[in-house]
Amino acid sequence: MNIAYLGPPGTYSEQAASFYLNWVKGNQEFKGEVILRPYPTIAKALQAVTVQEVNLAVVPVENSIEGSVSMTMDNLWQLENLQIKQALVLPINHCLISCATKLEDIEMVYSHPQALAQCQGWLGKFLPQANLSPTSSTTQALEQLGKSPTTAAISSEKAAQMYDLPILSDRINDYPDNCTRFWVVAPESGEGSSSSSSTHTSLAFSVPANIPGALVKVLQVFADLGINLSRIESRPTKRSLGEYLFFLDIEAGILSPLMTTALKNISINVEILKIFGSYTVLTVLVD
Repeated sequence: MNIAYLGPPGTYSEQAASFYLNWVKGNQEFKGEVILRPYPTIAKALQAVTVQEVNLAVVPVENSIEGSVSMTMDNLWQLENLQIKQALVLPINHCLISCATKLEDIEMVYSHPQALAQCQGWLGKFLPQANLSPTSSTTQALEQLGKSPTTAAISSEKAAQMYDLPILSDRINDYPDNCTRFWVVAPESGEGSSSSSSTHTSLAFSVPANIPGALVKVLQVFADLGINLSRIESRPTKRSLGEYLFFLDIEAGILSPLMTTALKNISINVEILKIFGSYTVLTVLVD
């Protein structure tokens, strides 16, 4: 089994992938070799699933501070034959990693845009002199830190240990209960088929026209059936300014009678309906 994740090694995505792998081994009879394969972007990790280069991809979808990861959402809509088979919630504790001797010496801080945003209050207070530089992941810049004592990166404690780099300050995220939700994505025809134990469903849809009540007609179906929506978000269709797709996370399995009724009723009010999958949610336990 090959599992794709946003690399290089040491990212939070790799931690989530490792947790999922251990969970699978502990709950299923799986004796084959498993390879965790890093990819430079979320898009390439998901594309690797569609072309059967890997069996699964573990990708971030939402952070409790900064909200949704648009690259994941956009690619799930654009790519075909992908299905969510599991959700993972990973606690996120950011560290400032640097070979500098004190904070005042740091001139540049590197990290993924989400990590920089999750620490913006701390950075403004303790590193007001530093410039911020976005990277494709939280570990991309770590190999270069030893060459410049005026640079730093925001990443995890495990990443600092992996790259043998010192931590100047830990738990620097602005909110202590910071966490990120990941999706385990598989080919639609693979193992990711829905089961009666699924507790959540994710889908997206477009409406036929931008007219009053177009969105309400869909949402009212879930309200009338007493089905709770844990997330609703719009994303541009990329066809025309002012046209949007709507993404829903629903607290019900797709095989439940209520969801069967809901999907039947909303189908008459949408232009395109794409069901990403039905799954359970696991909370990752961190040492």
